[in-house]
Amino acid sequence: MKTKVQVIGAGLAGCEISHYLAQKGYFVTLFESKNVKPNPVQVSKTFAELVCSNSLRSNEITNAVGTLKAEMRLLGSLVIEAAEFAQVPAGASLAVDRVKFSDYITTKIKNNPSIEVVEKEVVDFDASIPTIIATGPLTTPDFQTKIQTLLGTDDFYFFDAVAPIVKKESIDMNKVFRKNRYEKGETSDYLNCPMNKDEYTKFYQELIHGEVAISHLAGEAELKYFEGCMPVEAMAKRGEQTLLFGPMKPKGLRNLDGANNYAVVQLRQDDAKDSLYNLVGFQTNLKWPEQKRIFQLIPGLENAEFVRYGVMHKNNFINSPKLLNLGLQLKTNPNIFFAGQITGVEGYVESSVTGIISAINLDRWLKGLELLTPPSTTVTGALIHYINNASNTDFQPMKANWGIVDDIPDLNKRENKVLKKTLLHERAIEDLQKYLNKI
Repeated sequence: MKTKVQVIGAGLAGCEISHYLAQKGYFVTLFESKNVKPNPVQVSKTFAELVCSNSLRSNEITNAVGTLKAEMRLLGSLVIEAAEFAQVPAGASLAVDRVKFSDYITTKIKNNPSIEVVEKEVVDFDASIPTIIATGPLTTPDFQTKIQTLLGTDDFYFFDAVAPIVKKESIDMNKVFRKNRYEKGETSDYLNCPMNKDEYTKFYQELIHGEVAISHLAGEAELKYFEGCMPVEAMAKRGEQTLLFGPMKPKGLRNLDGANNYAVVQLRQDDAKDSLYNLVGFQTNLKWPEQKRIFQLIPGLENAEFVRYGVMHKNNFINSPKLLNLGLQLKTNPNIFFAGQITGVEGYVESSVTGIISAINLDRWLKGLELLTPPSTTVTGALIHYINNASNTDFQPMKANWGIVDDIPDLNKRENKVLKKTLLHERAIEDLQKYLNKI
């Protein structure tokens, strides 16, 4: 008889976990509440829904997140498999058609005879059954209370935001130009809306004075933003030049006539039919009428038709440095593991890879083997070492970046940054393969 395990949450991490454990011969009960009690930002009925962006970010191996995806391919990631199936043009980035992506994963999960899907809100669970909690950043209030009771710790949180999406047919193509930043990639995949200084100044003033919506966050005493996904209006209030070094930076983008632009807003394809585009880096908490009014000041978007407005939502995460070991196992109850964004990683692929590592370690623990996490010379291992070793008094979520990966001794003296990152990538892949040989 197959050993039973349970996974709570059918997001990116939960689906990775279920897929891995089913392949290892376990019978998995996967709980998901979205079709019974959806959270404020969920819109589809399928699993592994991409709520914020449709991009899994850079594919380039000199970028830490590109190396992370290469590591995930070696780990047999279902998320990367689905992303490559549902890929849409995005220059050097891996972006997907959200619907095709989620449908692919949902079909894989539901058609697996070793996975039982239970669509219900979990408010309690049998802790005698090996369990991985992967409820994501918007855990339901009742289950959040259960987690708090289980952990005996105060709630930690930050606030995240989602960017709007517009119809391509409503974009004035006479005012935009198609180009990737620094002309990376073999095709030109981004639509770029250029602004001169006067246009930018007017847009900036309207943006910082726009009326925001707290929505379901009403009553919160403090809005604690995550730096990696800050609302564009909150970022703008840090100074008039801030956006010019962030989502509206002109660097690497020129009009087709060669002219420089004072500011540029990029639009990225959001579906396989090439009918929808999202405003890159324009996560927002502006009220919907304000979004329409202010974002239509962007050249080319004067008559833009919005199919989704931006929203802001509360993201929960636990104090992992205090609570979890390197195997993502709960220190106070070894029968329980955590994975995904609730652990304090930030980003689609980062959340997904913690699901794979937690599943590997649950399997090893049930077999009486030592828990194993990749070394911090890999991006996967560096993320897990970060959430395990960061300060537990001021813990902040972390995305994949080279800054958390172990340096190569004496390599900092090299002047060629591309070479350095290439060597970091090569070492990461080599060390991850050594890890895989152990498991």
